[in-house]
Amino acid sequence: MTIAVGDRLPDATFKIMTSEGPAETTTAEVFADKTVVLFAVPGAFTPTCHQKHLPGFLEHLHEFKAKGVDLVACTAVNDVFVLDAWAHANAADGKIAFLADGNAEFAKALGLDLDATGSGLGIRSKRYAMLVEDGIVKILNVEEVPSVAEKSSAEALLKAI
Repeated sequence: MTIAVGDRLPDATFKIMTSEGPAETTTAEVFADKTVVLFAVPGAFTPTCHQKHLPGFLEHLHEFKAKGVDLVACTAVNDVFVLDAWAHANAADGKIAFLADGNAEFAKALGLDLDATGSGLGIRSKRYAMLVEDGIVKILNVEEVPSVAEKSSAEALLKAI
């Protein structure tokens, strides 16, 4: 079953990079008592993710904050080291929280996993963007095609908020 507007996010654990190295955080720690924009990409450094999706959220970060968003976060089925390198490569560290879902457990729990084994990428996350208030999904925009970032763009989510 795919998560829907009005549903609570499932319990999950992510890997994050801290100044002391890799650590874990949970959905409860990330989303409780906060308004969070969460966007997911099929893979860090992949063309659409790297050139269109992430840059839009960085560009519009201040607009999300002005609308009452406490945190903008990105999740991907990549390891914490890849996401950390991607954050550094885009000057996004400290601006966007990068939540590594290395085994696709969160993507699968949401019902938003993507089988990209035919392209040699394994199991990934579908591309989406959501607004979450205190762990409850308020807006959910999922792309039909992984290489497209229109419904899930920062601009589309800002219009919906």
